[in-house]
Amino acid sequence: MTATDPALTALAQGWCALSLLHGRIETHIERALQTRHDLSVREYSLLDVLSRQHSGEGGHLQMKQVADAVVLSQSATTRLVTRLEDRGLLSRYLCPTDRRGIYTDVTEAGLALLAEARPTNDKALREALDEAAKNPELVPLVRVVESLPAPA
Repeated sequence: MTATDPALTALAQGWCALSLLHGRIETHIERALQTRHDLSVREYSLLDVLSRQHSGEGGHLQMKQVADAVVLSQSATTRLVTRLEDRGLLSRYLCPTDRRGIYTDVTEAGLALLAEARPTNDKALREALDEAAKNPELVPLVRVVESLPAPA
């Protein structure tokens, strides 16, 4: 394949379209969450991921798993956890079975804020997808996003 290979050009264009869609969606949601709830997209995502933990087998996530889920490095995730803990939205405690492990839970205040912010997030996502669907290059990607099944 050469640099002018049509397959590479199409692949690059597809990647650019996907990147454009992601950027537009994230920017739109960020504005809505910041304006209404003083939350960033990353903070919302972290609260959402941590709120889905449970006390059953494998129910608490290790920091690496949390970092992977919110697409951040472990150090950036730790800083984000600290910021939200300072705001009273998260709490950390030692794992009862492994004193080296530290768990992070969403506090009642964090759960309340997440419940308030979830409709804002969902509405902003819908608005961003509707706006993106006006661009013919993004229509196929919007359709794929809309067709994805809800996680189990």
